Order: sequence, then structure tokens, then C-alpha cells
Amino acid sequence: MKIQIFKEDLLNNLQIVQNIISPKNTLPILSNILLETENNNIKIIATDLDIGILINISANNIQEQGAITIPAKKFFEIVRDLPEGNIDITVKKNNSIIIDAQKCQFKLMGLPKDEFPKLPEFKDKKVVKIEQGILKEILNLTYFAISHDETRYVLNGILIEIKQDMLKLVATDGRRLAVAERKLSTPINQEIKMIIPLKTIQELMRNLKDEGLVSIVLGFNQVMFDLSNLLIISRLIEGEFPNYQQVIPQAVDNKIKINREAFMSALKRASLLYTPDYQAVKLEVFKNKIVVSKSTPDIGESREEIDVEYGAKEIVAGFNPNYLIDVLRNLKTEDILLELIDSEKPGVIRHNGYVYVVLPMRLG
Repeated sequence: MKIQIFKEDLLNNLQIVQNIISPKNTLPILSNILLETENNNIKIIATDLDIGILINISANNIQEQGAITIPAKKFFEIVRDLPEGNIDITVKKNNSIIIDAQKCQFKLMGLPKDEFPKLPEFKDKKVVKIEQGILKEILNLTYFAISHDETRYVLNGILIEIKQDMLKLVATDGRRLAVAERKLSTPINQEIKMIIPLKTIQELMRNLKDEGLVSIVLGFNQVMFDLSNLLIISRLIEGEFPNYQQVIPQAVDNKIKINREAFMSALKRASLLYTPDYQAVKLEVFKNKIVVSKSTPDIGESREEIDVEYGAKEIVAGFNPNYLIDVLRNLKTEDILLELIDSEKPGVIRHNGYVYVVLPMRLG
């Protein structure tokens, strides 16, 4: 194989694929990326067996076709520090790789392509196309509620449901629940239900754009997201996602209208006194004001008032401030409507097809 490629093109794409390579790989080949030519394209592929990424780069200068796997981390570091301009990559018969840029040359040892795991194929599968911007928006509103508890494996991802013209994403860790739905511009004639693992969600969020379409292709226990020149292929989480509908409270009439930025800033300041043993921030709701306070023994106290629109009974409740900050950071509205009933009931935020439910904490 002998190719020439512009440094910036190669570097940007190496950055994308190397995100999924784990330093804890038990198979040495999984620490490599596959570099392969196909007609006038250069393919870069990485996988950890649970998730794979394939990138196609159009190339004007492929002098000799071929394929090789290259140690990903070392290759990325070398390319990053090479001089600007074109890079020549030549693979010799003994799997050695010569990397030339101006007067600088590196030699790396690779492994042959036949040792590299093949990505699954998705031939003759139905394709669902949705707007990248819509998927990106509702991923931002749900991903932070994914559980990191490996004993609750089915919650270690996001449930994606597509039915006719509705796209719905659901995530929960048992202490909070995020549900976001959006109407699709083009209805589909099939029903899709799948749980996407966190690592795949993170890669989608890194690579989705605000414009354009993403094609979703569902295989047996696997899914492919086609973002034009970038493919993300992932295993699905097997199991039954819990019935999330039954934990969403009925809407209440007396909502607390509060400026999102002001509320988030007050919670951030209160959380400066957060410790693992004293997590809860106290919210005291009065007529037209809310008091955000925090008391941590042996450290200190804080208290802050915020103006709100509210005229019903007084309420006192405790919440993990980080659970509220997560949602406030990702909502784009100026004001939010917070629903509180009493200290024992969850807090709820609803906005434009989005519901966020967070359980209260004991104050003490």
C-alpha cells in the first residue's frame, strides 16, 4: 500500500476513531486501527468488539492499493506532531509502515489485516432516516440520566423508540428519569425499540451535526448509524427496559416558574458545600420566591433567594443539586416550570415534549 494524504484530514479522522480504543484491550489487535484503500477511498476502522467506527476519506493520491493495521495511539501521536502538509504512508512486505512528511520519517510495525475483526454487515435491512439535529438535541436531554451501575445492565444505555412519526428517547438510573420525544418529518411504517449502550451514545453525540440526515439500520442485536462518510456500528443491550410510564406523575396546576440560569447558578453555588455524606440541597418555596440553601456540618452553610412566579402552598424539599444542574444545563428555554407537591414526591420539569423526573432526598 502506498498513499498520500493531507495531515489535517488524517489527524481529524484519527481523533474520531481512537476515542473507542480502550487501553485495557485483551487482544493486541484491538489497540490497532485498520487502514485500507478501496478504489479512490481510504478507510479507517476501529473496534472494541462492542462498537466499531468506519470512516471513508476521499483520496486523490493512492499509488498502490492495500491494507494494514497500525498501533492507534502511537500513530495518532506521530501524525499530530508531524509538519503541516502532505504525509506519505508506505507499507512494506514485512508489515512495516514508513511515514514520511517533508524531511521527517517514522517507521512503525503493524499487523496484517486478516487478524483484524470484521465489522458486521447490514445488507437487505430496513433503513430509517431522521434529522441529525433532532437526534442530537434529544440525546443531550437524556444521556446524563443513564445508569453507571453495571449490575443494572439494562439501564446502562438509552431506550430509543420510533413509531410512525414519533421518536422517543428514555434514560433512567433509578433516581431520575429523562424522556424526550420529537415528531419526525417523515413517518415510518415499522416500529423500532432498542437500547443503545452509553459508549455508543457518547460517539453519536460527538459526531452528529445540526444538519443532514442519519440513517439507522437495525440488525440482529446490532445497529448501524450512517452519517454519510462515518459509520457507527454497535451491539445493543439485551433485556427489557422498565415500564417508565408508570413513574411519571400527573401534571399539577400550581407550577413554579423560575429563571433557568438564575436557578442553575444558585444550585451550583450551593453545591460547593456538597459532600458524599451531605448531598441534598434544600429548596424552600414561598409565594413568589424560592430559597436555595445548603448546610454541611463542619464545613459551612449557604442561603440564596430567587424570585419566582408561584402562588400556592409553601413547600420544603431536598434534592441532589447535580441532578437538577444536569437538566438545567441542557435545556435552552429562558424559564422552566418546576412541579413540586411535597417533600416526599418527585420534582418534575416538563417542556415541549420533554419530561424530567427526579426523586427527592432526605434533609437532615
